[in-house]
Amino acid sequence: MIFHGGFAWNDYWLVLTYALYMLAGACWLPVVAIQMRVKAMLEAQARGAAFDEAACKRLFRWWFVLGWPAFGGLVVVFWLMVAKPTW
Repeated sequence: MIFHGGFAWNDYWLVLTYALYMLAGACWLPVVAIQMRVKAMLEAQARGAAFDEAACKRLFRWWFVLGWPAFGGLVVVFWLMVAKPTW
């Protein structure tokens, strides 16, 4: 689609979108692992196991911190895809 749109694959705005997609993916993979771990902790608590609240809060903090660059990066990707700036 890049070529059909008349763009080169290495246009600056496209290279920036590739980098931002990689950043979002690098943040997203640990977030998925964190979500799975927190889910397992909560399920274990529901079965009556001990719950480590400090570990859950620590995981949530990492989840929150990693979410910002992933979300922000994808917002910028959306803008780049719409605006297609010519720097």
